[in-house]
Amino acid sequence: MPATVKIVAVSKTNPVSAIMEAYSAGQRMFGENRVHELLQKKDLLPADIEWHMIGHLQTNKVKLVVPVAAMIQSVDSFRLLKTINAEASKINRTVNCLLQFFIADEETKYGFSMNEAEEMLDSDEFRAMQSVRICGVMGMATFIEDAEQIKREFRHLAECYKRLKSNYYAEEESFREISMGMSGDYEIAIGEGSTMVRIGSLIFGSRNK
Repeated sequence: MPATVKIVAVSKTNPVSAIMEAYSAGQRMFGENRVHELLQKKDLLPADIEWHMIGHLQTNKVKLVVPVAAMIQSVDSFRLLKTINAEASKINRTVNCLLQFFIADEETKYGFSMNEAEEMLDSDEFRAMQSVRICGVMGMATFIEDAEQIKREFRHLAECYKRLKSNYYAEEESFREISMGMSGDYEIAIGEGSTMVRIGSLIFGSRNK
């Protein structure tokens, strides 16, 4: 793994003991996709763990995750971002977020299109937000064996990142993350410019859901 690429250990469904083992080996970033599981684990584990919310986040759960997440990677709608901003402002916190783009050939995935993202970023309502910091983009490729298709999808996400960076965030040092790649496709993702990979089974082994 290149030193420039951050690893988010996807700890969902794994017990505290397994997370502690990874922590003892030096891992500090962990990703959860369910809010209640994140909250339960957070209280049982060291305080310097950086928790990332990586799963689809419902607006009614935002107030629970805003105080504890170092980053919300799965911001997939303007409505969700507005809710995060509102809840963060109540506790005087600025929450780091990634905009999730829909890049896969699967209807079960969530995310912005480029048009939707640009429409949001151009809006006065977005510009008035004080309690969210957009740090980059996130996306999930189609769950498929076709490496060429996966590569195309990751390349598309990298292009989305470059377009937003040059048009909206050229002066923002904090806008620098492309979160793409998981245990099965992280090498392709890194080849296409990923700065952050979400690795579960390669760290924790395969587990029954």
